[in-house]
Amino acid sequence: MYAVTEQTRSLADRINALEESSTLAMTKKARELAAEGHKVISLSVGEPDFKTPEHICEAAKKAIDDGFHGYSPVAGYPDLRKAIADKLKRDNNIDWKPENIVVSTGAKHSLANVIQVLVNPGDEVLIFAPYWVSYSEMVKLAEGKSVILEGAFDNDFKVTPQQLEAAITPRTKVVMYASPNNPTGSVYSEAELRALADVLEKHENVYVLADEIYEYINFTEEGHFSMGAIPAMKERVITVNGVAKGFAMTGWRIGFIGAAKWIAEGVEKLQGQVTSGTNSIAQKAAVAAFNGPLDATKKMTEAYARRRDLVVGLLKEIPGFKVNVPQGAFYAFPDVSFYFGKSDGKNLIKDSDDFSLWLLNNSFVSTVAGSGFGAPNCIRISTAASDEALTEAVTRIKDAVATLS
Repeated sequence: MYAVTEQTRSLADRINALEESSTLAMTKKARELAAEGHKVISLSVGEPDFKTPEHICEAAKKAIDDGFHGYSPVAGYPDLRKAIADKLKRDNNIDWKPENIVVSTGAKHSLANVIQVLVNPGDEVLIFAPYWVSYSEMVKLAEGKSVILEGAFDNDFKVTPQQLEAAITPRTKVVMYASPNNPTGSVYSEAELRALADVLEKHENVYVLADEIYEYINFTEEGHFSMGAIPAMKERVITVNGVAKGFAMTGWRIGFIGAAKWIAEGVEKLQGQVTSGTNSIAQKAAVAAFNGPLDATKKMTEAYARRRDLVVGLLKEIPGFKVNVPQGAFYAFPDVSFYFGKSDGKNLIKDSDDFSLWLLNNSFVSTVAGSGFGAPNCIRISTAASDEALTEAVTRIKDAVATLS
């Protein structure tokens, strides 16, 4: 939590209650050390290290030349909303019309919009953990209550239908999950999502917020499945996605929801008062992304799969590290609790926060503590870096922990 000082006491309580994003905080510290001249390998930020595909960039240049310089419609340009609707039908078997689509400034914005639109003070939001760091803070801003369901390491960090059923109460309003998952890389199979949906079908006032931003970075033979494709759940699932991860377009800031019309209209109403329409040029680039070939995306995914294998293999060589095999996204999420209570003679490692900060200061490798993701025994390592950087980083980690006893 931000430190409350005499100056910050004048800030609204909701801001003083917010936690700082742990991923951004570690990235900031890594940059500070790098500025001091240290050779830092930053594996804390979840950002592709590839360039945006050329045909998408060309579409943006054309949009500038064609004069798309003004305000855009709040819910997005009609051609982009249609391209997204077509993508959902083609890739996800979700049959929405353009009127069911709202384009926002990144998938994070889309998630926050939906939480604000659906959650009243005191409503419960069931969050599958490990979870992306901002989920619970978004719920906090809406004055809802986060109820964390922990996926067990031995179950590949995935929540079971039995856990879900036991957690639902009359105050439950939303269930929130990501597949492929950030930070674990776990992927819920079609069978697993259908089993969860069987539970939710009985609770008609509970909605599902499905974060699918890593959809294309999927290493399973089965491939991606969307809960929104289940007919009985279609009207209650809000599918969130965007261009950041699959198309290496993090800075373009384009996310979207596909949802029942009344939810989409609520999000459009909120967005009209807060941000209005998102960047016009980026929207035109996104049209090219969704309508264009996926050749570059597939090549990126192949690289991520190779890096996954490289990093998991190297991490398993470190004594005390427990490592699962991610099935998607670009992270490794080892359990490092073996080192809690150990010391290098000067520093005592009490938890993953200590461990992650100690690694940064002693090996100059930036990771993120699992505490911010609802998994305090783990650290997150981004594999969105070159093979050479990843090999060097894990070697440094291995050498550093060898000094702990």
